[in-house]
Amino acid sequence: MVARPGDSPDAAALPLVVIVGRPNVGKSTLFNALIGQRRSIVGDEPGITRDRIYGQAVYRGRRFELVDTGGIIPNDSEMIPGEILKQARVALDRAAHIIFLIDGRTEITGADRNLAQMLRRLGKPVSLAVNKIDSVARENLAPEFHALGFHDLFPISAEHRIGFDELLEHVTQGFAASVEPEPPSREERAIKVAIIGRPNVGKSTLLNALVGSERSIVSAVAGTTRDAVDELVTCNGVQFVFVDTAGIRRKGKTKLMAEKLSVVMARRHIRMANVVVLVLDATEGVLGLDATIAGYAHEEGRALILCVNKWDVSGEKGKRAFTESVRDQLKFLEYAPIAFVSAKTGAGVTRLFGMIREVYNSASKRVTTGELNRFVEQIEFGQDMKIYYMTQASVRPPEFVVFTDKGKDLHFSTERYLVNQLRKRFGFEGTPIVIKARRR
Repeated sequence: MVARPGDSPDAAALPLVVIVGRPNVGKSTLFNALIGQRRSIVGDEPGITRDRIYGQAVYRGRRFELVDTGGIIPNDSEMIPGEILKQARVALDRAAHIIFLIDGRTEITGADRNLAQMLRRLGKPVSLAVNKIDSVARENLAPEFHALGFHDLFPISAEHRIGFDELLEHVTQGFAASVEPEPPSREERAIKVAIIGRPNVGKSTLLNALVGSERSIVSAVAGTTRDAVDELVTCNGVQFVFVDTAGIRRKGKTKLMAEKLSVVMARRHIRMANVVVLVLDATEGVLGLDATIAGYAHEEGRALILCVNKWDVSGEKGKRAFTESVRDQLKFLEYAPIAFVSAKTGAGVTRLFGMIREVYNSASKRVTTGELNRFVEQIEFGQDMKIYYMTQASVRPPEFVVFTDKGKDLHFSTERYLVNQLRKRFGFEGTPIVIKARRR
Protein backbone atom coordinates (compact mmCIF):
# COMPACT_ATOMS: atom_id res chain seq x y z
CA MET A 1 0.00 0.00 0.00
CA VAL A 2 1.28 3.45 -0.97
CA ALA A 3 0.36 6.39 1.27
CA ARG A 4 0.12 9.75 -0.41
CA PRO A 5 1.97 12.85 0.83
CA GLY A 6 0.24 14.52 3.73
CA ASP A 7 -1.24 11.22 4.97
CA SER A 8 1.51 10.67 7.55
CA PRO A 9 0.75 11.55 11.19
CA ASP A 10 3.69 13.98 11.34
CA ALA A 11 2.48 15.90 8.29
CA ALA A 12 -1.12 15.99 9.53
CA ALA A 13 -0.13 17.21 13.02
CA LEU A 14 1.87 20.25 11.90
CA PRO A 15 0.14 23.46 10.75
CA LEU A 16 1.09 24.51 7.23
CA VAL A 17 2.45 27.99 6.43
CA VAL A 18 2.65 28.88 2.73
CA ILE A 19 4.88 31.60 1.24
CA VAL A 20 3.42 33.14 -1.93
CA GLY A 21 4.25 36.10 -4.12
CA ARG A 22 5.03 37.08 -7.67
CA PRO A 23 8.40 36.03 -9.17
CA ASN A 24 11.68 37.31 -7.75
CA VAL A 25 10.44 38.95 -4.53
CA GLY A 26 12.66 36.76 -2.29
CA LYS A 27 10.40 33.82 -1.37
CA SER A 28 13.18 31.23 -1.57
CA THR A 29 15.55 33.42 0.48
CA LEU A 30 12.88 33.74 3.19
CA PHE A 31 12.14 30.00 3.04
CA ASN A 32 15.80 29.04 3.45
CA ALA A 33 16.23 31.52 6.32
CA LEU A 34 13.20 30.20 8.21
CA ILE A 35 14.09 26.51 7.94
CA GLY A 36 17.78 27.14 8.59
CA GLN A 37 19.20 25.35 5.56
CA ARG A 38 19.56 25.86 1.82
CA ARG A 39 16.75 23.92 0.17
CA SER A 40 15.44 26.32 -2.47
CA ILE A 41 17.68 27.73 -5.19
CA VAL A 42 18.18 31.51 -4.85
CA GLY A 43 19.21 33.83 -7.67
CA ASP A 44 18.47 37.07 -9.53
CA GLU A 45 16.63 35.40 -12.42
CA PRO A 46 12.83 35.52 -11.98
CA GLY A 47 10.94 32.23 -11.86
CA ILE A 48 13.72 30.03 -10.49
CA THR A 49 11.42 28.16 -8.08
CA ARG A 50 8.69 26.32 -9.98
CA ASP A 51 7.49 23.41 -7.89
CA ARG A 52 6.44 23.73 -4.26
CA ILE A 53 9.25 22.95 -1.80
CA TYR A 54 8.53 21.67 1.72
CA GLY A 55 10.52 22.07 4.94
CA GLN A 56 9.99 22.18 8.68
CA ALA A 57 10.58 25.21 10.91
CA VAL A 58 10.18 26.05 14.59
CA TYR A 59 9.66 29.35 16.41
CA ARG A 60 9.66 29.42 20.22
CA GLY A 61 8.77 25.75 20.34
CA ARG A 62 5.95 26.09 17.81
CA ARG A 63 6.72 23.66 15.01
CA PHE A 64 5.15 24.11 11.59
CA GLU A 65 5.54 22.94 8.02
CA LEU A 66 6.68 25.60 5.55
CA VAL A 67 6.10 25.67 1.79
CA ASP A 68 7.96 27.73 -0.80
CA THR A 69 5.83 28.12 -3.94
CA GLY A 70 6.83 29.23 -7.39
CA GLY A 71 6.33 32.85 -8.41
CA ILE A 72 2.61 33.26 -9.10
CA ILE A 73 1.32 35.39 -11.98
CA PRO A 74 -2.50 35.13 -11.97
CA ASN A 75 -4.19 35.15 -15.39
CA ASP A 76 -0.88 34.43 -17.16
CA SER A 77 -1.43 32.36 -20.30
CA GLU A 78 2.04 30.81 -20.45
CA MET A 79 2.13 27.11 -19.66
CA ILE A 80 4.75 27.09 -16.88
CA PRO A 81 3.27 29.99 -14.84
CA GLY A 82 -0.13 28.29 -15.13
CA GLU A 83 1.33 25.07 -13.74
CA ILE A 84 3.03 27.04 -10.94
CA LEU A 85 -0.34 28.50 -9.94
CA LYS A 86 -1.82 24.98 -9.98
CA GLN A 87 0.98 23.72 -7.70
CA ALA A 88 0.54 26.67 -5.32
CA ARG A 89 -3.22 26.11 -5.03
CA VAL A 90 -2.60 22.60 -3.70
CA ALA A 91 -0.60 24.09 -0.82
CA LEU A 92 -2.99 27.01 -0.27
CA ASP A 93 -5.93 24.66 0.19
CA ARG A 94 -4.15 23.14 3.22
CA ALA A 95 -2.66 26.36 4.58
CA ALA A 96 -3.18 27.40 8.19
CA HIS A 97 -1.52 30.76 7.46
CA ILE A 98 -0.28 32.49 4.30
CA ILE A 99 2.74 34.80 4.07
CA PHE A 100 2.17 37.11 1.10
CA LEU A 101 5.65 38.38 0.21
CA ILE A 102 6.13 41.51 -1.89
CA ASP A 103 9.16 43.58 -2.91
CA GLY A 104 9.37 46.73 -0.80
CA ARG A 105 11.77 48.39 -3.24
CA THR A 106 9.25 48.51 -6.06
CA GLU A 107 5.79 49.95 -6.50
CA ILE A 108 2.69 47.77 -6.24
CA THR A 109 2.25 45.92 -9.54
CA GLY A 110 -0.82 44.58 -11.26
CA ALA A 111 0.38 41.06 -10.45
CA ASP A 112 0.50 42.01 -6.75
CA ARG A 113 -3.05 43.31 -6.87
CA ASN A 114 -4.39 40.26 -8.71
CA LEU A 115 -2.67 37.92 -6.28
CA ALA A 116 -3.99 39.90 -3.29
CA GLN A 117 -7.50 39.60 -4.68
CA MET A 118 -7.09 35.85 -5.11
CA LEU A 119 -5.78 35.43 -1.54
CA ARG A 120 -8.64 37.45 -0.03
CA ARG A 121 -11.13 35.12 -1.69
CA LEU A 122 -9.57 32.15 0.14
CA GLY A 123 -10.71 33.52 3.50
CA LYS A 124 -7.54 32.37 5.26
CA PRO A 125 -5.21 34.33 7.58
CA VAL A 126 -2.74 36.34 5.49
CA SER A 127 0.33 38.25 6.69
CA LEU A 128 1.69 40.79 4.23
CA ALA A 129 5.50 40.70 4.45
CA VAL A 130 7.19 43.64 2.73
CA ASN A 131 10.65 42.32 1.84
CA LYS A 132 13.97 44.06 1.23
CA ILE A 133 13.35 46.67 3.96
CA ASP A 134 16.90 46.59 5.30
CA SER A 135 17.34 50.18 6.55
CA VAL A 136 15.46 52.80 8.58
CA ALA A 137 15.05 54.93 5.47
CA ARG A 138 13.23 52.12 3.69
CA GLU A 139 10.86 51.47 6.60
CA ASN A 140 8.89 54.55 5.52
CA LEU A 141 8.06 52.74 2.25
CA ALA A 142 6.24 49.86 3.93
CA PRO A 143 2.93 51.52 5.00
CA GLU A 144 1.90 52.31 1.41
CA PHE A 145 1.43 48.57 0.82
CA HIS A 146 -1.66 48.65 3.07
CA ALA A 147 -3.39 49.55 -0.19
CA LEU A 148 -3.42 45.82 -0.99
CA GLY A 149 -6.09 45.42 1.66
CA PHE A 150 -4.33 43.39 4.37
CA HIS A 151 -4.31 44.62 7.97
CA ASP A 152 -1.28 42.63 9.19
CA LEU A 153 1.81 44.14 7.54
CA PHE A 154 5.41 43.37 8.50
CA PRO A 155 8.53 45.06 7.02
CA ILE A 156 11.33 42.45 6.79
CA SER A 157 14.62 41.68 5.09
CA ALA A 158 14.86 37.99 4.24
CA GLU A 159 18.50 38.34 3.22
CA HIS A 160 19.57 40.05 6.47
CA ARG A 161 16.97 38.29 8.70
CA ILE A 162 15.43 41.55 9.90
CA GLY A 163 11.87 41.65 11.26
CA PHE A 164 11.49 37.87 11.64
CA ASP A 165 10.41 37.93 15.30
CA GLU A 166 7.38 40.16 14.72
CA LEU A 167 6.35 38.21 11.63
CA LEU A 168 6.74 34.74 13.16
CA GLU A 169 5.13 35.73 16.45
CA HIS A 170 2.01 36.70 14.52
CA VAL A 171 2.09 33.80 12.04
CA THR A 172 2.53 31.09 14.69
CA GLN A 173 0.08 32.60 17.18
CA GLY A 174 -2.24 29.76 18.14
CA PHE A 175 0.14 27.02 16.97
CA ALA A 176 0.76 24.38 19.66
CA ALA A 177 4.13 24.62 21.41
CA SER A 178 6.05 21.37 21.67
CA VAL A 179 7.94 20.54 24.85
CA GLU A 180 9.12 17.20 23.52
CA PRO A 181 12.52 16.82 21.88
CA GLU A 182 12.43 17.19 18.13
CA PRO A 183 11.64 13.92 16.36
CA PRO A 184 14.17 12.69 13.83
CA SER A 185 13.59 14.26 10.45
CA ARG A 186 11.73 12.31 7.81
CA GLU A 187 14.94 12.01 5.81
CA GLU A 188 16.60 10.17 8.72
CA ARG A 189 13.73 7.72 9.11
CA ALA A 190 13.17 7.01 5.43
CA ILE A 191 15.11 5.63 2.48
CA LYS A 192 16.17 8.72 0.54
CA VAL A 193 15.94 8.23 -3.22
CA ALA A 194 17.31 10.68 -5.80
CA ILE A 195 15.70 10.55 -9.25
CA ILE A 196 18.36 11.66 -11.74
CA GLY A 197 18.84 11.84 -15.49
CA ARG A 198 19.29 14.23 -18.36
CA PRO A 199 16.56 16.78 -19.12
CA ASN A 200 13.14 15.65 -20.35
CA VAL A 201 13.48 11.90 -19.82
CA GLY A 202 10.43 11.85 -17.54
CA LYS A 203 11.83 12.30 -14.03
CA SER A 204 8.97 14.51 -12.81
CA THR A 205 6.36 12.25 -14.41
CA LEU A 206 7.94 9.31 -12.61
CA LEU A 207 7.83 11.18 -9.28
CA ASN A 208 4.15 11.96 -9.81
CA ALA A 209 3.47 8.28 -10.59
CA LEU A 210 5.35 7.14 -7.48
CA VAL A 211 3.53 9.49 -5.08
CA GLY A 212 0.16 9.17 -6.77
CA SER A 213 -0.42 12.88 -7.26
CA GLU A 214 0.68 15.74 -9.51
CA ARG A 215 3.54 16.76 -7.24
CA SER A 216 6.02 18.02 -9.84
CA ILE A 217 5.35 20.28 -12.80
CA VAL A 218 5.46 18.24 -16.00
CA SER A 219 5.79 19.71 -19.48
CA ALA A 220 7.47 19.01 -22.80
CA VAL A 221 9.85 21.89 -22.10
CA ALA A 222 13.27 20.51 -21.18
CA GLY A 223 14.53 21.87 -17.85
CA THR A 224 11.14 22.45 -16.23
CA THR A 225 12.42 21.20 -12.86
CA ARG A 226 15.06 23.45 -11.30
CA ASP A 227 14.72 22.92 -7.56
CA ALA A 228 14.99 19.44 -6.13
CA VAL A 229 11.42 18.44 -5.27
CA ASP A 230 11.07 15.90 -2.50
CA GLU A 231 8.11 13.87 -1.32
CA LEU A 232 7.52 11.39 1.50
CA VAL A 233 5.75 8.16 0.52
CA THR A 234 4.95 5.09 2.65
CA CYS A 235 4.71 1.71 0.91
CA ASN A 236 4.13 -1.52 2.86
CA GLY A 237 5.25 0.13 6.09
CA VAL A 238 8.51 1.49 4.62
CA GLN A 239 9.02 5.23 4.20
CA PHE A 240 10.69 6.64 1.10
CA VAL A 241 11.72 10.25 0.44
CA PHE A 242 11.85 10.77 -3.31
CA VAL A 243 13.91 13.70 -4.61
CA ASP A 244 13.23 14.79 -8.20
CA THR A 245 16.40 16.58 -9.27
CA ALA A 246 16.91 18.96 -12.15
CA GLY A 247 18.04 17.44 -15.44
CA ILE A 248 21.83 17.36 -15.58
CA ARG A 249 23.34 18.82 -18.75
CA ARG A 250 26.82 18.66 -20.21
CA LYS A 251 29.36 21.23 -19.06
CA GLY A 252 29.22 24.15 -21.46
CA LYS A 253 25.57 23.50 -22.31
CA THR A 254 24.34 25.21 -19.16
CA LYS A 255 24.21 28.99 -19.56
CA LEU A 256 21.59 30.29 -17.13
CA MET A 257 22.77 30.75 -13.56
CA ALA A 258 19.68 28.96 -12.27
CA GLU A 259 20.44 25.88 -14.35
CA LYS A 260 24.09 25.87 -13.25
CA LEU A 261 22.95 25.93 -9.63
CA SER A 262 20.46 23.16 -10.42
CA VAL A 263 23.26 20.89 -11.61
CA VAL A 264 25.30 21.61 -8.48
CA MET A 265 22.28 20.88 -6.29
CA ALA A 266 21.45 17.70 -8.23
CA ARG A 267 24.95 16.34 -7.63
CA ARG A 268 24.64 17.32 -3.96
CA HIS A 269 21.40 15.35 -3.69
CA ILE A 270 23.13 12.33 -5.25
CA ARG A 271 25.68 12.48 -2.43
CA MET A 272 22.93 12.75 0.17
CA ALA A 273 20.79 9.93 -1.25
CA ASN A 274 20.73 6.31 -0.12
CA VAL A 275 19.55 5.07 -3.51
CA VAL A 276 19.75 6.67 -6.96
CA VAL A 277 17.25 5.95 -9.74
CA LEU A 278 18.79 6.84 -13.11
CA VAL A 279 16.01 7.47 -15.65
CA LEU A 280 16.78 6.52 -19.27
CA ASP A 281 14.63 7.29 -22.31
CA ALA A 282 13.62 4.07 -24.08
CA THR A 283 12.86 5.97 -27.30
CA GLU A 284 16.40 7.36 -27.53
CA GLY A 285 18.49 4.57 -26.01
CA VAL A 286 21.60 5.15 -23.91
CA LEU A 287 23.44 8.36 -24.76
CA GLY A 288 26.88 9.56 -23.74
CA LEU A 289 25.35 11.99 -21.24
CA ASP A 290 23.54 9.10 -19.55
CA ALA A 291 26.90 7.43 -18.93
CA THR A 292 28.33 10.68 -17.53
CA ILE A 293 25.42 11.12 -15.11
CA ALA A 294 25.59 7.45 -14.09
CA GLY A 295 29.27 8.01 -13.36
CA TYR A 296 28.38 10.68 -10.79
CA ALA A 297 26.28 8.17 -8.83
CA HIS A 298 28.88 5.40 -9.20
CA GLU A 299 31.71 7.64 -8.00
CA GLU A 300 29.67 8.61 -4.94
CA GLY A 301 29.14 4.94 -4.13
CA ARG A 302 25.34 5.14 -4.28
CA ALA A 303 23.09 2.10 -4.69
CA LEU A 304 21.66 2.40 -8.18
CA ILE A 305 18.68 1.31 -10.28
CA LEU A 306 18.50 1.87 -14.05
CA CYS A 307 14.91 2.89 -14.85
CA VAL A 308 14.05 2.66 -18.56
CA ASN A 309 11.11 5.04 -19.00
CA LYS A 310 8.67 5.49 -21.93
CA TRP A 311 8.77 1.74 -22.61
CA ASP A 312 5.15 1.94 -23.82
CA VAL A 313 6.20 4.04 -26.85
CA SER A 314 9.63 2.53 -27.47
CA GLY A 315 8.60 0.68 -30.64
CA GLU A 316 9.61 -2.87 -31.46
CA LYS A 317 12.60 -3.09 -29.14
CA GLY A 318 12.72 -6.21 -26.97
CA LYS A 319 13.72 -6.06 -23.33
CA ARG A 320 16.56 -8.54 -23.84
CA ALA A 321 18.09 -6.57 -26.73
CA PHE A 322 17.70 -3.28 -24.85
CA THR A 323 19.25 -4.78 -21.72
CA GLU A 324 22.25 -5.99 -23.74
CA SER A 325 22.65 -2.49 -25.19
CA VAL A 326 22.54 -0.92 -21.71
CA ARG A 327 25.06 -3.40 -20.31
CA ASP A 328 27.36 -2.84 -23.29
CA GLN A 329 27.33 0.96 -22.97
CA LEU A 330 27.31 1.11 -19.16
CA LYS A 331 29.78 -1.67 -18.40
CA PHE A 332 30.74 -0.16 -15.05
CA LEU A 333 27.14 -0.57 -13.84
CA GLU A 334 26.88 -4.32 -14.30
CA TYR A 335 25.63 -4.56 -10.70
CA ALA A 336 22.61 -2.24 -11.27
CA PRO A 337 19.20 -3.88 -11.83
CA ILE A 338 17.09 -2.61 -14.73
CA ALA A 339 13.40 -1.67 -14.50
CA PHE A 340 11.22 -1.09 -17.57
CA VAL A 341 8.41 1.35 -16.81
CA SER A 342 6.00 3.85 -18.28
CA ALA A 343 5.74 6.75 -15.87
CA LYS A 344 2.90 8.18 -17.98
CA THR A 345 0.66 5.09 -17.76
CA GLY A 346 2.04 3.83 -14.44
CA ALA A 347 3.08 0.45 -15.87
CA GLY A 348 5.88 -1.14 -13.82
CA VAL A 349 6.18 1.84 -11.44
CA THR A 350 4.99 0.07 -8.28
CA ARG A 351 7.71 -2.57 -8.71
CA LEU A 352 10.30 0.16 -8.11
CA PHE A 353 9.45 0.30 -4.40
CA GLY A 354 10.58 -3.30 -3.88
CA MET A 355 13.69 -2.81 -6.01
CA ILE A 356 14.68 0.31 -4.06
CA ARG A 357 14.33 -1.55 -0.79
CA GLU A 358 16.41 -4.48 -2.10
CA VAL A 359 19.33 -2.37 -3.32
CA TYR A 360 19.22 -0.29 -0.11
CA ASN A 361 19.45 -3.49 1.94
CA SER A 362 22.33 -4.67 -0.25
CA ALA A 363 24.21 -1.42 0.27
CA SER A 364 23.55 -1.66 4.03
CA LYS A 365 24.58 -5.31 4.38
CA ARG A 366 27.36 -6.27 6.79
CA VAL A 367 29.37 -9.48 6.57
CA THR A 368 31.17 -10.69 9.67
CA THR A 369 34.95 -11.06 9.68
CA GLY A 370 34.55 -14.78 10.33
CA GLU A 371 32.43 -15.23 7.19
CA LEU A 372 34.91 -13.18 5.18
CA ASN A 373 37.87 -15.25 6.38
CA ARG A 374 36.09 -18.46 5.34
CA PHE A 375 35.35 -16.79 2.02
CA VAL A 376 39.04 -15.91 1.51
CA GLU A 377 40.09 -19.49 2.24
CA GLN A 378 37.80 -20.84 -0.48
CA ILE A 379 38.76 -18.56 -3.36
CA GLU A 380 41.88 -18.94 -5.46
CA PHE A 381 44.35 -16.17 -6.25
CA GLY A 382 47.46 -16.05 -8.37
CA GLN A 383 50.87 -16.74 -6.89
CA ASP A 384 51.97 -13.10 -7.05
CA MET A 385 49.99 -12.08 -3.97
CA LYS A 386 48.89 -13.69 -0.75
CA ILE A 387 45.72 -12.51 1.02
CA TYR A 388 45.77 -13.22 4.75
CA TYR A 389 42.32 -12.02 5.69
CA MET A 390 39.75 -9.29 4.99
CA THR A 391 37.20 -7.30 6.97
CA GLN A 392 34.31 -4.99 6.17
CA ALA A 393 35.03 -1.40 7.11
CA SER A 394 31.74 0.33 6.31
CA VAL A 395 28.40 0.22 4.49
CA ARG A 396 26.63 2.35 1.85
CA PRO A 397 28.73 1.54 -0.06
CA PRO A 398 30.10 -1.75 1.31
CA GLU A 399 33.84 -1.24 1.78
CA PHE A 400 36.24 -4.12 2.42
CA VAL A 401 39.84 -3.98 3.57
CA VAL A 402 42.09 -6.76 2.27
CA PHE A 403 45.29 -7.53 4.19
CA THR A 404 48.03 -8.87 1.90
CA ASP A 405 51.77 -9.49 1.84
CA LYS A 406 52.21 -6.48 -0.48
CA GLY A 407 52.12 -2.81 0.38
CA LYS A 408 50.27 -1.66 -2.73
CA ASP A 409 46.82 -1.56 -4.26
CA LEU A 410 45.38 -4.66 -5.83
CA HIS A 411 45.77 -5.11 -9.58
CA PHE A 412 42.59 -4.17 -11.45
CA SER A 413 41.96 -7.76 -12.53
CA THR A 414 42.43 -9.07 -8.98
CA GLU A 415 40.09 -6.42 -7.56
CA ARG A 416 37.47 -7.20 -10.18
CA TYR A 417 37.73 -10.92 -9.48
CA LEU A 418 37.36 -10.30 -5.75
CA VAL A 419 34.29 -8.06 -6.26
CA ASN A 420 32.66 -10.66 -8.52
CA GLN A 421 33.27 -13.40 -5.97
CA LEU A 422 31.82 -11.24 -3.17
CA ARG A 423 28.68 -10.68 -5.23
CA LYS A 424 28.42 -14.37 -6.05
CA ARG A 425 28.74 -15.34 -2.38
CA PHE A 426 26.91 -12.54 -0.54
CA GLY A 427 24.73 -10.78 -3.13
CA PHE A 428 25.25 -7.00 -3.00
CA GLU A 429 23.04 -6.46 -6.06
CA GLY A 430 22.55 -2.82 -6.97
CA THR A 431 25.47 -1.36 -5.04
CA PRO A 432 29.11 -0.67 -5.92
CA ILE A 433 31.71 -2.44 -3.77
CA VAL A 434 34.91 -0.70 -2.63
CA ILE A 435 38.10 -2.74 -2.06
CA LYS A 436 41.12 -1.33 -0.27
CA ALA A 437 44.40 -3.18 0.25
CA ARG A 438 46.61 -2.99 3.33
CA ARG A 439 49.87 -4.67 4.18
CA ARG A 440 49.54 -6.93 7.21
